[in-house]
Amino acid sequence: MPLRSLTPAEAAADLGGFDAILDARSPAEFAEDHLPGAVNWPVLDDEQRRIVGTLYVQTSALEARKLGATMVARNIADHLDRWIADKPRDWQPLVYCWRGGQRSGSLAWFLDQIGFRTAKLAGGYKGFRAVVRQDLEAWPARFQFRVLAGRTGSGKTRLLQALAAAGAQVLDLEGLAAHRGSILGGLPGQPQPTQKAFDNRLWQALRALDPARPVYVESESKKIGRLQVPEALIGQMHAQGEVLRVQMPDDARVQLLLEDYGFFAQDVERFCQLLDGLVALRGKETVARWQAQARAGDWAAVFSDMMLQHYDPLYNRSMDRHYASYAQARPVQLADGSAPALDTAARALLTQRP
Repeated sequence: MPLRSLTPAEAAADLGGFDAILDARSPAEFAEDHLPGAVNWPVLDDEQRRIVGTLYVQTSALEARKLGATMVARNIADHLDRWIADKPRDWQPLVYCWRGGQRSGSLAWFLDQIGFRTAKLAGGYKGFRAVVRQDLEAWPARFQFRVLAGRTGSGKTRLLQALAAAGAQVLDLEGLAAHRGSILGGLPGQPQPTQKAFDNRLWQALRALDPARPVYVESESKKIGRLQVPEALIGQMHAQGEVLRVQMPDDARVQLLLEDYGFFAQDVERFCQLLDGLVALRGKETVARWQAQARAGDWAAVFSDMMLQHYDPLYNRSMDRHYASYAQARPVQLADGSAPALDTAARALLTQRP
């Protein structure tokens, strides 16, 4: 029986139908992004790939292929030694590389010859990436989004998490992007994914949602940190989303910011360095005052000033541009950011009619 070949669309529709998804690309390519659930079985490592590529350009294709073949054979033998001893005869792996060429073809051939029910991804990661882009353009129109809108520190993210815990469908864009969305939004010890990996995460999240049920999502700008949110998704949220206006008293907002951004007390200079990015908007004098407050440990004053003088005006302008109905939107009042207040608000939202 010839080796089974799947189109990217076929593979995307049935990723859960395989016992393993094997990425034959180099570790660096795998780290940038990969198919959901894939493991890396590189047939050439990063340095070997560089050597073969250089030989191809500087000497000849034949010499590059001869050297590459010996490297590939040794690497595949190593993978077989390490990983297949416990695999049953009906084990079904899907194998792919960049374009579905020689790297995945070599690995898939060996597995197929052993007798495993192996499939190869035609078009490789590049083809799968095209499917992801197409789906991210088309899928947002399927959903009715309920957009949690509210000023910085009003508890939108916590409310989204409470809604998820109460059984609602949620799309946590900041969680997928590993960033809170502001100039201070980077998460300690959690680098943002690459743009391709973010797209992949978003594709998986949308794929798991039921279009017959509403989807709760935070209002976001077009960028979360350095990552771009797909235009189709932002456009659907702006044009068709039902806006929910999340409100919290200012003193409770400051307390929430102190909790969420308290880690900056351990790295004050990093905080001050990030504030330098606001000089163009707020001026040197204002930023210098915030930096002085931070260095003095007066974090409540810093967050209160930034909230009222920077974030609130910025957010209000954004709402005016993108959500004309914001001022008339259904209010969601939170007394504070505590778990009981959030749970009460989430359950009320889920029992209220739109």
